[in-house]
Amino acid sequence: MKLYNLKDHNEQVSFAQAVRQGLGKQQGLFFPAELPAFDSSEIDNLLSLDFVTRSARILSACIGDEISADAVAKRVANAFQFPAPVVAVEKDIATLELFHGPTLAFKDFGGRIMAQMLAEVAGDTPVTILTATSGDTGAAVAHAFYGLKNVRVVILYPEGKISPLQEKLFCTLGGNIHTVAVDGDFDACQALVKQAFDDEALKKELGLNSANSINISRLLAQICYYFEAVAQLTQEQRNQLVISVPSGNFGDLTAGLLAKSLGLPVKRFIAATNANDTVPRYLANGQWQPNKTVATLSNAMDVSQPNNWPRIEELFRRKEWPISSLGYGAVSDETTAKTLRELAALGYTSEPHGAIAYRLLRDELKEGEFGLFLGTAHPAKFKESVEQILGTTLPLPKALADRAELPLLSHYLPADFAPLRAFLMALPA
Repeated sequence: MKLYNLKDHNEQVSFAQAVRQGLGKQQGLFFPAELPAFDSSEIDNLLSLDFVTRSARILSACIGDEISADAVAKRVANAFQFPAPVVAVEKDIATLELFHGPTLAFKDFGGRIMAQMLAEVAGDTPVTILTATSGDTGAAVAHAFYGLKNVRVVILYPEGKISPLQEKLFCTLGGNIHTVAVDGDFDACQALVKQAFDDEALKKELGLNSANSINISRLLAQICYYFEAVAQLTQEQRNQLVISVPSGNFGDLTAGLLAKSLGLPVKRFIAATNANDTVPRYLANGQWQPNKTVATLSNAMDVSQPNNWPRIEELFRRKEWPISSLGYGAVSDETTAKTLRELAALGYTSEPHGAIAYRLLRDELKEGEFGLFLGTAHPAKFKESVEQILGTTLPLPKALADRAELPLLSHYLPADFAPLRAFLMALPA
């Protein structure tokens, strides 16, 4: 598998290099030089397989002969040990529940595949994973890499801007997992990560790698659950399928669009955001004008400068799809809360991110279409806000209950690169 840097097309790397390196020169994202495509009979055959077998074949088709099919199958089996069920909400709408993994969020899929693929390609070379999180990435990455030989993990997150239970999930592990609460928002955390990757001496000394959705292995992993969703639908539902994706850093939507480019039958996608609406405004007026990030109920989507957007534009350019075919919208906290109550009245308990995706899907779905929205996190991860909005008590799943009373092990730093660099250089080997 060859990939090129979106900021410098002359920089081309193998899949293994892209996994190890994370970002290219000038902080450029890697993008596949060739996009495989399955014909309709191959798609039908894939959809008839079980999740793990199908996912291994999809990833092998993307990666090529760089990693053997048997090795890919083994890595996928190690990573995907939990389901992704489609659950009916209304007659013409269902949700894909992606929160049945160890950290109760969709990022378990990408995080665990990345850990497996890095173990496959890195050998005995020490690696330091440096990543930023707006909530769920941190937990998924921490648990996926926890205890792995020759791997240190450093996770930056905005202090006071993720839910307490999200924080407990990844800031209580210790060992090779180091967590840093930054005095700033997610974009500040992301900027620090990028500065670290621009520091060649630091990068070389620590063997830096990023586990954000900017890493191509995570993105490829996410393609797989879109196929799993469609496999659970009837033929009639597949024929008129609209998928609404709660979008922050836009990795999940990128993966869905890549699934479509492989041949998965999806009529259209909806990019669903909160008040951090850089992309909806851009799609409406053609002006890329990020505002200052604001805190919302759907904190994992509190991102004003989504890193994966260049990949989406590149895919639309390569496939010659009109960007106007992408649905979009932004939902306020007030409407999010109202929608959570609306879903509860339908008999389904969601959380703010899923509620935003449902709201725009419900508003934009046309007669005869079938809608699917992504449920990216378990409602209990947002226990305080969901309970307050719904006036009910949510039981804690075991994954959360086991960590809820443990002390936080985080370090605290300003949004400044110098102290972060010093912290990184002082990490135990």
